[in-house]
Amino acid sequence: MKPAAFDYHAPESLEEALALLNEYGYEAKLLAGGQSLIPTMNFRLARPAVLIDLNRIKELSYIEKNGSGLRLGAMTRQRALERSELVANHAPLLHETMPFIAHPQIRNRGTIGGNIAHADPASELPAVMWALDGYLKLQSAAGERRVAVQDFFVGMFTTDLEPEEMLTEIEIPAMFPSSGWAFREIARRHGDYALVGVAATVRLDEAGRCEDARLVFFSVGEGPVEAQLASDALIGELPGDALIETAAALAAEAD
Repeated sequence: MKPAAFDYHAPESLEEALALLNEYGYEAKLLAGGQSLIPTMNFRLARPAVLIDLNRIKELSYIEKNGSGLRLGAMTRQRALERSELVANHAPLLHETMPFIAHPQIRNRGTIGGNIAHADPASELPAVMWALDGYLKLQSAAGERRVAVQDFFVGMFTTDLEPEEMLTEIEIPAMFPSSGWAFREIARRHGDYALVGVAATVRLDEAGRCEDARLVFFSVGEGPVEAQLASDALIGELPGDALIETAAALAAEAD
């Protein structure tokens, strides 16, 4: 099938794109990598009256240091993140995750902002950003706001974005030297949607006890699911096999 008729705009600046969103609101869809939007338009599951193509807006594509953390432009290609030394050095969990996202051809076009804003419950990046305690910059013609990743996802394919807003930047805080991380997913074959997956971060204090932990699952609910009881069970404890078994049992009961 082919998409229903639509008006096409290709702004060359963020200001121009936000003005178009302000004008068209609910009638518009943003085109970033197009890896999800184009198929849904072809099947006419999405029928935007207006398509706003963001691919000419160079100011939205960057990977920059922010102290010891990172700032990522929403139009940064997933392949660029996968190959970035800055990401490898300052956000190793994200670096470790990138090869699991679809296939190289998809990552060549897909963007980090489009992936997060699409809010697919089976997607890796929302869970990873949640585990990293990331923040999102949402902008409109009227201004901007900063939202914690945990507050961004409302439900399946649903976010806190208003019709006139767009996600423009992802902020990843610095990881402490005493931090650890892990990423695992189970799929029928590499590159397929995960049947289940988890992103985890932990931080130890000077005594070697866990002072912070996040275990965030994907592909098990309407969005990222944090195993809060499992995370809480780790706090204040010395890591060991028995503690890990307890946390794993609690994580299996997360909903």
